[in-house]
Amino acid sequence: VAPPQDLHITDPGLLGSLDIEWKPPPNVQTFNECTVKYKFEYRNTGDRDWKVIFTRKLKFRVGFDLSRTAEVKVQTLLEGRCTNDVEVQSDWIYATFQVPLQGKLESEVQNFHCIYHDWEYLKCTWQPGLLAPRGVHYGLYYWYEGLDHAAQCDDYIQDHGINVGCMLQNLSQAEYKDLSICVNLRPLYVTLRLHNLAKPSPPKQLVVSMSASEELHVAWSPPGGETPPQCLEYEVQLAEDRGEAKAAWVAVSTQMETSLKISRANQSRISCVRVRGKTNIFCADQGFWSEWTQECFSVSRKEDKQLFILIPIILSLSSSLIIFTLIGQCKKRSPAGKPLHASVG
Repeated sequence: VAPPQDLHITDPGLLGSLDIEWKPPPNVQTFNECTVKYKFEYRNTGDRDWKVIFTRKLKFRVGFDLSRTAEVKVQTLLEGRCTNDVEVQSDWIYATFQVPLQGKLESEVQNFHCIYHDWEYLKCTWQPGLLAPRGVHYGLYYWYEGLDHAAQCDDYIQDHGINVGCMLQNLSQAEYKDLSICVNLRPLYVTLRLHNLAKPSPPKQLVVSMSASEELHVAWSPPGGETPPQCLEYEVQLAEDRGEAKAAWVAVSTQMETSLKISRANQSRISCVRVRGKTNIFCADQGFWSEWTQECFSVSRKEDKQLFILIPIILSLSSSLIIFTLIGQCKKRSPAGKPLHASVG
């Protein structure tokens, strides 16, 4: 069987999503007793593995890192009565695509970093290139499936008049999709997944209490914002007062529930509890931990409570004994039948 024809790549200006199209082999009509399919593979130059798609379509839109060369290849697969049900493969045809890079390499932004805060807004920051010209104007553009064209950031973060970051709002329709970003001058192309960049706020309303059975009860509420509560897991840590030694934090649980019971057997009187949250494995492959929330408290142990009850009783009995002793001594010193006061005149 002959390979497909006229394989070509077109850039629709969507910051990395390229259109790949080909035509069927010239003699495809002669194989009416067989199924004609295509094996389509693509990657960026430098990637070890090819991504593979089996299809009967003649056109695909797939994402690439445009800072590197895009490579694609297609072959015809034929199987059916005309081949005695044995799959026959054609030779491959190849095509590549490279965006003409503009600007000096030294002007490309550095340390590009993004966090999706509370599933509400995306904050991306960067540093100017080492040899960026004075007064350089960096622009951030983005696109995801559903937008007609690439859009530019309208809320930049600036440092001395230079754009060093961008805040993007209203991205809920981009969740669980590829978000393509480009920062010029020397274009930096990045493809993000928002759910893997999520960072929630700290948990709220942390409450710590002690039960009669000396169990520590810890409870909290999910953070605010748009973070789905079912997408969160929590880490709980406990620290004990070790006298003059610095308290050491110890992880006691990582869980999806919002409460925990901890045995306080042989623990010190003063403890600190803190909790933080992160997107769990059911909603993301990775993510960022929130900041810690912390609650410190002091709880008297049972033996200390007993001591505090005994001390007032002991003091009261001691005072009474001292008073009775003084009265007895005064009576012994007074003559029999005479008043205790001296006579006048």
